[in-house]
Amino acid sequence: MGNSFAIAVCVCLLGATVVQAGPREQARRIHDRLTGVPPTNAMLDAMEAAISGGGGATQAALYAIDGAPGVPATGDFYTVTLKNWVSPWTNEAQDVFAPLNDYSATVVGMVRDELDFRQVLYGDIIYRGAVAGIPPYSGSDNRHYEFLEASGGNLGDPAVLVRDTQSGVTGLPATAVAGVMTSRASARAFFVDGTNRAMLRFTLLNHLCMDLEQLKDTTRPTDRIRQDVSRSPGGDSQLFLNQCVACHNGMDPLAQAFAYYDFPYPDEEQFPGLELEARKDMGAITYTPGAVQAKYLINEASFPTGYVTPNDHWTNYWRLGDNSARIGWRAPAGNSGAIDLALNPAYSEGDGAASLGRELANSEAFAYCQVKKSFRAVCLREPRSTLDESMAVDSFVNTFHAGHNMKQVFAEVAAYCADHL
Repeated sequence: MGNSFAIAVCVCLLGATVVQAGPREQARRIHDRLTGVPPTNAMLDAMEAAISGGGGATQAALYAIDGAPGVPATGDFYTVTLKNWVSPWTNEAQDVFAPLNDYSATVVGMVRDELDFRQVLYGDIIYRGAVAGIPPYSGSDNRHYEFLEASGGNLGDPAVLVRDTQSGVTGLPATAVAGVMTSRASARAFFVDGTNRAMLRFTLLNHLCMDLEQLKDTTRPTDRIRQDVSRSPGGDSQLFLNQCVACHNGMDPLAQAFAYYDFPYPDEEQFPGLELEARKDMGAITYTPGAVQAKYLINEASFPTGYVTPNDHWTNYWRLGDNSARIGWRAPAGNSGAIDLALNPAYSEGDGAASLGRELANSEAFAYCQVKKSFRAVCLREPRSTLDESMAVDSFVNTFHAGHNMKQVFAEVAAYCADHL
């Protein structure tokens, strides 16, 4: 009895994670995690049969997402799970309860239609609603998507949420489009005011799962740091050399890709008494090819000999140094999208936001980030640092690289988590 007790204590302390379940219970868990609602008996029967038969738990998960033969899905995977998954990426507060918008709707549609998910950062893609009575898409408000969400339409239905080109819907030229980075919601959050560095920071945070603090590297060149960054903040040049430079030396050359974008909105004189956030909701993205936005040239007196941004040509200094391994760069920006398994040690560069989006999306960090975010959404926890779970995460990343299909990743993760609580 003493030995049994000791073994039980050890198992508890180590954290036993494998929870064996029969096919029906496994099916129920998969459906619950993917949709948040109980399955019908018919769906449960179909999923149980898939698990017991040749399809396996991954096929059962795909049934929960899109329906089984003769058994419709609830649509909650798209309308609830995916919408909540992406909503925090669309705003600085990372609010999961943010209204549906062109950013979140586009991500939902891309997953539904099994598009190459790397295009989320560079594709000429937008998804919009097609339900009766919906207001037309507008670059100066979000009423189109708020109506779509309020209608209760199933975002998993291609007749409710339809794919279009962003350039055709928004009026931006195709050369200015860069996936969700140039969506109205993203511009409203990250191009508004400021210096456009926020767009880079939150793109890294949301799509590479890395914040600037993790990417500090004091060894990179400082020649592209803008004039608005003091070289002796508070009169202390060591603070710049040991802290500021570690972020700005890599960030500023990359954020130059956004030099032609802004999100202006009415000022208080135009709408006296209207609060700032309400006025921002009336703004629209602007793109001025060949003309650098004034925000890139502000506070030039902070360091007059600093870099003066002339265009939207970016350079990736992080392909060398510590961030080469941290991020795991793959295909260079000029590549059509094919994966180059050998890390490119040279600096990569390009013009505009779309080429930068391609650079970021073709990285190991991007792939791992999508997997880890889907793991958190479905397993309701972080991946554990055990060998077995690390190998499982690696296998999901391999699935992503094989087809860049996030729906398949979600299905495999749900199948895994059904027995690894």
